[in-house]
Amino acid sequence: MVEETSTASAGVPDLTPNPKFPTATLVERRDTTEDLMVIKLEVSEQFNFKPGQYCTLGLGKIERAYSIVSAPYEKNLEIFVELVLEGELTPKMWDLKLGDKMSVRPRAKGIFTMDRKMHHHFMLSTVTGLAPSMSMVRQYLYDGPEEAGENHVFYIMYGASYIDELTYDVEIQELADNHPDVVRFVPTISRPTEDRNFEWKGVTGRVNNIAEEYLVKFDLPKDDTKIYACGHPGMIEDVKEKLLPQGWNFIEERFWKP
Repeated sequence: MVEETSTASAGVPDLTPNPKFPTATLVERRDTTEDLMVIKLEVSEQFNFKPGQYCTLGLGKIERAYSIVSAPYEKNLEIFVELVLEGELTPKMWDLKLGDKMSVRPRAKGIFTMDRKMHHHFMLSTVTGLAPSMSMVRQYLYDGPEEAGENHVFYIMYGASYIDELTYDVEIQELADNHPDVVRFVPTISRPTEDRNFEWKGVTGRVNNIAEEYLVKFDLPKDDTKIYACGHPGMIEDVKEKLLPQGWNFIEERFWKP
């Protein structure tokens, strides 16, 4: 999710999908918390994208951009959505039921994609900011890197305030267990003392506060490492201030305007 925009007129908006664009039918929905859900959409025509790019979804004239979780090889678009109570679109998306339709602009956009010139990919994300990283890793493993003679490693730093916000932790841990030479996983919780996290036994701290520590632990070379930061702008700004002066290669995708 990048930036929410609206061209809806005053009054009750018409939520009929824009007929100028392909339709995206809701075929699966999984609510993981009160304000987080994963949805899968079946698009009415072929939708091409690169791992890490985003699509633009709409209800009526209200549109919003969302990073894509699914990889290009997958049949349906998978989107990880956070409810923004003051937003124009997400409260309406929370009312969607299976079979309901949205519009999707026919072209994916974005430059937050895998840099194949680098072999180490250090991925920093908060909650729904994980989406583009998942797309890249899924596609890379699907393509069979060993057969292609490639040798890339993904270091996924996945941060949230609470355990139940780590929606994809089980999938990523399975990837790390099955492909230990390709995927390294560090989930972290920033509020470990709160009751909601009483079962947490793992790493603690905000992603931006522990990033430097893990760059050292993983012994990553600056000239062959790309840092990807996606999610809350506060995390991104802090990481940039700390790492850019040190000469790291860096790309970002913000989920809200600062």
